[in-house]
Amino acid sequence: MDSYKISEILPVAAQNELTGFDPLTQKLLHNRGIATRQAAEKFLNPDYERDCYDPFLILNMDRAVERILRAIDGSEKIVVYGDYDCDGIPGSVILHDFFKKIGYKNFSNYIPHRHKEGYGLNTDAVDEFAKSSTALLITVDCGITDVEEVKHAQSLGIDVIITDHHLPARRSPRPAEAIGEARVGASGPQETLPPAYAILNSKQKGDTYPDKMLCGAGVAFKLVQGLIKKKGKEWGIKDGWEKWLLDMAGLATIADLVPLQNENRTLAYYGLKVLRKSPRVGLQKLLRKMNVNQRELTEGDVAFMIAPRINAASRMDIPHEAFRLLSTEDENVADELSDHLHNLNDERKGLVASMVREAKTHMEAREMREVIVIGNPKWRPGVLGLLASRLVEDYRRPAFVWGRGEEIELKGSCRSDGTVNMVEMMNGVSEGLFLNVGGHEFSGGFSVSREKVHLLEDELVLVYQKIRLAETSIPKILIDCALSLDEINSETYRKIEKLAPFGIGNPKPTFLFNNVEIEEVKNFGKEKNHLELIFKNSRGEKVSAIGFFTSANDFKKEIIAGTTTNLIATFEKSFFRNRAELRLRIVDIL
Repeated sequence: MDSYKISEILPVAAQNELTGFDPLTQKLLHNRGIATRQAAEKFLNPDYERDCYDPFLILNMDRAVERILRAIDGSEKIVVYGDYDCDGIPGSVILHDFFKKIGYKNFSNYIPHRHKEGYGLNTDAVDEFAKSSTALLITVDCGITDVEEVKHAQSLGIDVIITDHHLPARRSPRPAEAIGEARVGASGPQETLPPAYAILNSKQKGDTYPDKMLCGAGVAFKLVQGLIKKKGKEWGIKDGWEKWLLDMAGLATIADLVPLQNENRTLAYYGLKVLRKSPRVGLQKLLRKMNVNQRELTEGDVAFMIAPRINAASRMDIPHEAFRLLSTEDENVADELSDHLHNLNDERKGLVASMVREAKTHMEAREMREVIVIGNPKWRPGVLGLLASRLVEDYRRPAFVWGRGEEIELKGSCRSDGTVNMVEMMNGVSEGLFLNVGGHEFSGGFSVSREKVHLLEDELVLVYQKIRLAETSIPKILIDCALSLDEINSETYRKIEKLAPFGIGNPKPTFLFNNVEIEEVKNFGKEKNHLELIFKNSRGEKVSAIGFFTSANDFKKEIIAGTTTNLIATFEKSFFRNRAELRLRIVDIL
């Protein structure tokens, strides 16, 4: 149980505050930091009007709206420049649908090619926009670190509005600046912002928006809210029309792993409601290809079925195809593109499986160190993050994986096992070892020269030894409470479902089933690569626990029918082939 923490008995004070809720709901709420009845009512019953903030509370929203309205009034050419993942693409669709709704035609959407152009704005694309007389460029889910590219656009007469949610670039002050700052008490790296016409990003200094954790599409949605609030009546837009765009805002909010708290919970909650009845023909076709019932769509379907297929476009091919799928109204185009993305995702899965096998072969032949550093100049950069995640999962240590790059550089991705901050690690190596780095606490990207890649492992191991977190501070998976197999029923599921959608900041409830006897061990799926364990409750009824891409050999305890085990699992409802089934999803077996 070293990796798990069992929730303590609910304090009397918490019981009193949450009077009126059943004991299981009280426990689940308390474990998620919800301690009062008022907070619980708000959490369990999201309200769009109450829980969505005024878009004009975002710093520079009035300036961004004013510039877009001026462009519309003057019929100026507008380009929407969205990132190539399942945040930037849905966010780009939001702005596309808005311009179509008001009948504005002088705009286009641009999604950069992941491998040929890389992340963020690039000057070649900006040059092309200038040739087509573009006057206004609106970024979605990118741009906040593109200082030079924005300067270049402005020099060509293109105003830039950045909508983003990533951290601004930071630079260490020059010695003279540091001395001057010391006099006024400033310290640390300075925020460096691009010279854009307006920046919408609540992570920038001076922004006081109540939720700083919106995803990129969430920021784009707030921009459309602001535009409609300012001039919607003149355009003949009915009150509430923008709610139809919540399918894209919700899709991205769930897919981009932002905390599902505060306004994000509202966007995800209503986003799922709209997704379940969305008229987008491309989405409908894609769901049919996956045998997913649109009316019963869950956040799990979004995260593990839809998002990988949207992301497959950039990982394996042309990301604009994913944008076309979500924005098209043409049945034939939707058919073609849904097939294409579905097949690309299968190709992506095969490629990653092959890379995992190759990586594991190398791992078995070498010394295991505190940090995994592995690569192959033939490995495709777009799937390196997926490989790094698998290595972290299998070997329980940070992983840095590099692959194909340009002539003098290799590109890579890294993932943390929770014991170290990845950005801190990359910033801790010798200056000049990395050509470029970026990312978050638990994941990141980097580039390294071919001549220095052999130095990476030794340097990263040394940095890890210096900055790794103390064992006591390493987060453990919280087990919400113990349940019996008799409690796997519709009543328990309804209580759990009230807390959905689940994700970062609102984890799916995890339960411990003590000393349960395994009745049967099965492998299922076309390649027999999924595991099913059968248990029985006290009434002799079958209870199924499944693990995708899991085998009986993946656990420390031997899995044999007739033996007892401690099962850690979540509770879910499956609609496979339109048949509802309550089942457990295996987290671990101890």
